[in-house]
Amino acid sequence: MKTKAFPALVPAPGFIDEVPAVPYDVINSEEAAALATGKPNSLLHVSRPEIDFPEGSKPTPDELYQKAAENLKAMQANGSLIREEKPCVYVYRQQMGDHVQTGITLACHIDDYANNVIRKHEKTRPDKENDRTRLADTLNAHIGPVFLTYKDDATIDTLVEKITSEQEPDMVTTDEAGVIHTAWRIEGGEDITTAFENVPLAYVADGHHRTASAARVGRERGAANPDHDGSESYNWFLTVLFPSSQLNILSYNRYVHDLNGLSTEKLLQKIGEICEVTTGGSGSEPADAGQVCMYLEEQWYHLKLPSADSDDPVAQLDVSILQDQILTPLLAIDDPRTSNRISFVGGIRGTGELEKLVDKQQQGVAFSLYPVSIDQLIAISDADQIMAPKSTWFEPKLRSGMFIYTID
Repeated sequence: MKTKAFPALVPAPGFIDEVPAVPYDVINSEEAAALATGKPNSLLHVSRPEIDFPEGSKPTPDELYQKAAENLKAMQANGSLIREEKPCVYVYRQQMGDHVQTGITLACHIDDYANNVIRKHEKTRPDKENDRTRLADTLNAHIGPVFLTYKDDATIDTLVEKITSEQEPDMVTTDEAGVIHTAWRIEGGEDITTAFENVPLAYVADGHHRTASAARVGRERGAANPDHDGSESYNWFLTVLFPSSQLNILSYNRYVHDLNGLSTEKLLQKIGEICEVTTGGSGSEPADAGQVCMYLEEQWYHLKLPSADSDDPVAQLDVSILQDQILTPLLAIDDPRTSNRISFVGGIRGTGELEKLVDKQQQGVAFSLYPVSIDQLIAISDADQIMAPKSTWFEPKLRSGMFIYTID
């Protein structure tokens, strides 16, 4: 892999609890506005600039991107964001309850993405990719890191252990969810970037749209530069790489807004022809792969899915079997990427959120799934295949604004 240290923009001392923010795509505008209240230097003013327009107004995309750029410049002017004097890499640790994962923040090269050294498992939506491309191009910066993983490497593990045991951290902050984020700065970081030269592959865990948009910015700027040689700053983008054994994947659950004209009894009958269905007990989360819990009219049902009649690693996923056997033929959710009759609920919200959605609307059905494993994700990426949309939910989420990569 190609990696490098970079002179990041980072929160100034005294601003580490204000600047970093949740990723732009895990909250809506109202939630972003609430989180940014009383925090004029929150990065949400850059990643979600609509929060700085009057309520009810409808700013154009150009107005939104310009407001984001103005806000980023203002944070540098007022000293809440400062520039590192030298290129650095960062060891970045997150602790959520008992779960701890430690990665490394550095810049990766878009050629590795183009050449499938950095592998993906999801398709991107054009509207979201276009939005993040325009934003990065207007800002001349990548403000949110891409979450990458790689198969554990003993040399990198040893370097990380040495740094975290011998150095005092340079940044520590606790987010609104109680997750502790800690970073150690390493000037130069040659030992780490050299070690990554021996890592053959990395995988996008979270951030497919950010990766695709960074690659587009690089391609478009390269095409416009007659002296392009691949070393320019626009060829690199912001990442955090975690060893795969440390990752925490939660389920990504489904709520279908209606029963496609079926009665409850008819839906249960049809599902019973496909799955083994049981009731009773209060369990709302599957105990193992091959099981799905279904919430319908204030009742949880346990479904034992049929086995996939294929060696295809995508077809074997519970989310694929659910889609192919139930959502498409029975509930007419033909394309979950475009259907407006299905909503996706990250596992961090709990199955109580599924109950709330069904009970509030007094219609529809919800499905609680068993999480995809990291081995399944890697196998699918290696097979150059694509998962169903919204198949994985990684926790904890990376903070945007702890490190910002800028384009010259």
